Amino acid sequence: MDQKLFNDTFLKACRGEAHDHVPVWYMRQAGRSQPEYRKIKEKYSLFEITHQPELCAYVTKLPVDQYNNDAAILYKDIMTPLPAIGVDVEIKSGIGPVIDNPIRTKADVERLGTINPEQDVAYVLDTIKLLRQQLTVPLISFGGAPFTLASYMIEGGPSKNYNKTKAFMYAEPEAWHLLMDKLGEMTITYVKSQIAAGAQAIQIFDSWVGALNVADYRTFVKPVMNRIFAELKQENVPLIMFGVGASHLANEWNDLPLDVVGLDWRLSVQEARDLGIKKTVQGNLDPAILLAPWEVIEERTKAILDQGMKNPNFIFNLGHGVFPEVQPDTLRRLTAFVHEYSMNKM
Repeated sequence: MDQKLFNDTFLKACRGEAHDHVPVWYMRQAGRSQPEYRKIKEKYSLFEITHQPELCAYVTKLPVDQYNNDAAILYKDIMTPLPAIGVDVEIKSGIGPVIDNPIRTKADVERLGTINPEQDVAYVLDTIKLLRQQLTVPLISFGGAPFTLASYMIEGGPSKNYNKTKAFMYAEPEAWHLLMDKLGEMTITYVKSQIAAGAQAIQIFDSWVGALNVADYRTFVKPVMNRIFAELKQENVPLIMFGVGASHLANEWNDLPLDVVGLDWRLSVQEARDLGIKKTVQGNLDPAILLAPWEVIEERTKAILDQGMKNPNFIFNLGHGVFPEVQPDTLRRLTAFVHEYSMNKM
């Protein structure tokens, strides 16, 4: 690929280097809000799409082509590596991941295997290699964090309160830490293989860790997160952390050896800076605002950009994923607005 054509604005923002506009990408940018994707989903499940590198690359690249985003994020699910370690997971429409053999005891944890990415998820690595030939923007790949993966494995599916997960954590601390170690090891191996295949940045999704308070996070989760990021740091690609409803943990993430703190819409960029977060921050328009009139979207986006652009280390994103109801034209217009507004101000 001709380097002159490669848009590395996102990577520069991750590293806090000078660049000429605020980079934009959206969580869940590939998928449910796109008519082309919905047509594909009539024929194939999520797992079936991810197992076909050409099709998966098409789905991943589609929003970059449609919206002119500054980064692509690989289309897959945080549950993708779990079958390799012995977890029977199915993505059920309208529900999410469902696991038929939930973890109840230490013996269940001990039975979990290890992942061999080249063998177990070769299709993911093939898709990454294909995308690196096709894209003119950086490719972000990702992994699920141990707490969030554990919550699905213990609850048996999505949960509103994570009572079973927390009960296991409090009642079986030895089994819990063993589970964190096994999932941490799996995450490191899995993510390193994606970087070796060509992923240029990694986002770790700890979607549901906001269910924990700071003290429990420090005791039960932070040690494994520190280990994951310390190991991945050696790979020299930007590392991003994101969770939902976890603003109270932003400073804990800031302590970790990572590059970018992802914010949901509950904590403003300015509030994050006021907390002492000097790393690159990413976020954080409430995705619900994308269903509002354009004037409202523009006003809210300006406010976020004005706060973010006080430092060169800022990436524009949503505070969670794109809803199915969002119009692709809205995202195209939003990307153009962020680019134009920031270019004139930087």
